[in-house]
Amino acid sequence: MRLSARVDYALRAAAELAAAGEPRTVDQLAAAQQIPAKYLESILGELRRGGLLRSQRGPDGGYRLARPATEISIADVIRALDGELANIRGSRPEHLEYVGAAITLQKVWIALRASERSILEQVTLDHVAKAKLPRTVANLADNPDAWV
Repeated sequence: MRLSARVDYALRAAAELAAAGEPRTVDQLAAAQQIPAKYLESILGELRRGGLLRSQRGPDGGYRLARPATEISIADVIRALDGELANIRGSRPEHLEYVGAAITLQKVWIALRASERSILEQVTLDHVAKAKLPRTVANLADNPDAWV
């Protein structure tokens, strides 16, 4: 799986918002996560348009999560920025057609997507902000082979 810097920055900023529990400005979020503010501003706008953030102007303004952190998964953030979790050459795996010896690849891509979903839909911003991952995810990450 390959995640863009944009998705990485979005997840880091969203985790900051989940931990803060109150509105934060672009500059506050950028400083907290060492992200370029102009780039982050664009990303936050996309998350707002995707329904994950709300923004408020004024002295008490800034960005905040549109729903509780327990209801926003990592998958939600990725989808808001990049669309579907798994696609092959811009197509969903179930829409691909392979022939001959490669025919089984479609099932591999579908299994890969299911595996990604099982982790990314389960982990919420609340889990990340509180550094308390679901046991199944923590077990996978604690396996030394996962780090190589």
